Amino acid sequence: MDDKPFESINVVPLVDIMLVLLTIVLTTASFISAGRIPVSLPQASKPDYEKHKEAIIEIAAGGEIYFEGEAVSITALETRLVERPSQTPVLVRADRGSKFQSFVDVADVLKRLKITKVGIQTERASK
Repeated sequence: MDDKPFESINVVPLVDIMLVLLTIVLTTASFISAGRIPVSLPQASKPDYEKHKEAIIEIAAGGEIYFEGEAVSITALETRLVERPSQTPVLVRADRGSKFQSFVDVADVLKRLKITKVGIQTERASK
């Protein structure tokens, strides 16, 4: 075995690799500095589900039921909710001292009408 010392190094492949890496860095740096890729988005109309505002049902301390700020009976509440699409979100706000039966009555109406987008508003407990 004849070991020959290296007399020269071929740097052409190294230069090629460095140029490719430099191109990649400069390309990605321009996207990063702009923050986003500029895209002209197409126009579309708003979908129907965004047009429905949430319905607010409030239960007072005495068990009275209010729909959108107006006192209603449980049958009137059901009549008002039937007029709205079932995709309408409903927010239930009940006083902590209210009768639980009033809340159950409201929940039964929502279940009967197959309204599934229901939220219950609460307050964060203080420590």
